[in-house]
Amino acid sequence: MLSLLAEHRELARLRLPPEVWDYYEAGSGEEVTLGEAELAWRSYRLRPRVLRDVSSVDLATRLLGTTLRSPFVVAPMAFHALAHPDAECATVRGAGEAGCLTVVSTRASRTIEEIGAAAAGPWWFQAYVMRDRGLTEALARRAAAAGAGAIVLTVDTPYVGRKNKVGGVRFAVPDDEFLVNLAQHLLPGAVGRESAEQDPSVTPDVIGRLAEVSGLPVLVKGVLRGDEALRCLEAGAAGVVVSNHGGRQLDRALASAHALVDVLDAVAGRAPVLVDGGVRSGADALVALTLGADAVLVGRPVLWALAADGAPAVRAALQALSADLAHVLAVAGAARPLDLDRSMVVGRPAG
Repeated sequence: MLSLLAEHRELARLRLPPEVWDYYEAGSGEEVTLGEAELAWRSYRLRPRVLRDVSSVDLATRLLGTTLRSPFVVAPMAFHALAHPDAECATVRGAGEAGCLTVVSTRASRTIEEIGAAAAGPWWFQAYVMRDRGLTEALARRAAAAGAGAIVLTVDTPYVGRKNKVGGVRFAVPDDEFLVNLAQHLLPGAVGRESAEQDPSVTPDVIGRLAEVSGLPVLVKGVLRGDEALRCLEAGAAGVVVSNHGGRQLDRALASAHALVDVLDAVAGRAPVLVDGGVRSGADALVALTLGADAVLVGRPVLWALAADGAPAVRAALQALSADLAHVLAVAGAARPLDLDRSMVVGRPAG
């Protein structure tokens, strides 16, 4: 882990109430998957090229028609107000200033419109298919109107995973925070929390529906199998995110680092493939990009930074990751991510 991220983590641990810290850090079940996430990236070894001109390194990354200064993306995470009063507004500002894309959670602490207005760079909106599907569609339309460039549909939560550290599935946020983006769309007499829970009956047809109502490309997040990635693309997905939800859903699920190759091979370049889970350094990201990922999402390190010092720390954390990636990219003999290929890495096969 980069030293700055470790510093932010310790500051967050000291500043956050214990119950909030436990909520952010928790994994599901016995936390086997959570514990394997960082180690999985370290199981790979790199085969650098030599005598290449790396006097100038460019991390520019193109995703769905948008050029970013860095391939790091802020993963969708709930309730940023638990970490800092400026909540997601600080996150999108800091990330944008660092040249990174942010994926804003359905469970954000601020309204979609406030977040969109605060953004200093491109952002996407993460969606759950809720029991009241009208809520999901209303949020997707609002996100598009507020400037989101894509919808990221999370599909690995038919039910929210149980986390022993929090004595249930999530931190007990008050209704006004939980429903900050949803209350205006609830049907008369509806029980907000029940309507807003994930719909366990969801099927692939929702991908095309979200694209239709939002007018935006839809990526599917929570894929750990190549055959499932193909199923999503056949249903209209514009890309997939290889993810086990930060170890917070199915415990003993395969580490994203070890699922990535299977998904990449199945997709075979037809759509962007992003990955998250345990990325804590430029070397971790280098492995992901060398295997073939188009971009890398980071989650908890952004929350640690947000708790440490708001937008400036978020910017600093992402800049540190990008600088570390630029360094190891050059040392590996590549001047840009497009110079990488799978012949440069060896390691544990998926499965």
